[in-house]
Amino acid sequence: MNVLSTFSAPARGLVVAGAIALVVTFLKTAAPLLSPILLAIFVAIVATPALAWMRRKGVPKWGALFIIAFVLLDVGSLLALITTGALEGFKDSLPTYQERFTALAQQFGGLMAGTGVDNPAAAATDLMDPSRLTALVPRLLSSASGVFATGLLVLLTVIFMLLEVPAIPGKLEAAFNLTEAGEARLKRLLDNINRYMLIKTLTSLATAVCVWLLLKFFGIDFAILWAILAFFLNFVPVVGNIVMMIPAVLLALVQVDLATALMVAAGYLVINTAIGNFIEPRIMGKGLGISTLAVFIALLVWGWLFGTVGMFLAVPLTTALIIALDASPHTRPLAILMGPEIESPSVPALAAGTLENRPDDTGTGG
Repeated sequence: MNVLSTFSAPARGLVVAGAIALVVTFLKTAAPLLSPILLAIFVAIVATPALAWMRRKGVPKWGALFIIAFVLLDVGSLLALITTGALEGFKDSLPTYQERFTALAQQFGGLMAGTGVDNPAAAATDLMDPSRLTALVPRLLSSASGVFATGLLVLLTVIFMLLEVPAIPGKLEAAFNLTEAGEARLKRLLDNINRYMLIKTLTSLATAVCVWLLLKFFGIDFAILWAILAFFLNFVPVVGNIVMMIPAVLLALVQVDLATALMVAAGYLVINTAIGNFIEPRIMGKGLGISTLAVFIALLVWGWLFGTVGMFLAVPLTTALIIALDASPHTRPLAILMGPEIESPSVPALAAGTLENRPDDTGTGG
């Protein structure tokens, strides 16, 4: 007999809330260790189809693993070299923007003169002080070695995970006595994550190329740096598309003028709207079954738990959570609440249906 069934409803609620609090506390405490492992898990899931394809073509296992590791290391090193080089150039160019910063601060102070702010020019100068940015860039560059070490750790973890791929189905079946429904649910999760990450990577790459062309057209400095930033922030749902435009628009304002900054902002909006709201949904078709509100809350929760990695993986992590909740009738209501909109929310349909039988929605645009 279930021990919890002997408790009253409020007592059961307290027990469940306490268990959730313990799990959250553990995840938060272990975040420095769990973040690279989580990232490695999702990279391994994405790399598994490539490994399987090469094995079907007769490539030896170690040869296929070497190719995957070589590609991942090459791509990561290339991005690191381009980014650090652009950041170095940006740091060296910051003093040249000092005069423009000062002029903009004085103009902004004149606009603030009628707002009742004491000494608006000084306040505006302090607000737009480039020395703050000058101090930030060296910190970013000094953390590059830590990022590279973490990347190597993730790469090694991915290799060891891929070594275990052939044995994982048998181990899961023996360890958890997976039923046919459980196997189908696991396959659906892996397929969803693979599809999402592949399409998101392609659309992020398209966004980065379009941003680079836009900034090159207007002559904005360090276009490659802002394009790489756009590539990564496109993975962050809800707020990523907004944050990616801020540095480039501010630089356009400092480097050129307000009209150019507005046109750059408009260009970003066109790119993000075209790719995020039209092209990406058409390619992705049915979404991952997550409501827009759940995506935003997930971004906050996973970001708080795992930092930057949690923000990047907010959508696939939430997808895994919803599928896990949907596996049990006791937690299925939570999966339904986190899922997409239901056209005919009749009680019998909710009681009998699962997430697979309900219409999908996107709500993951970012």
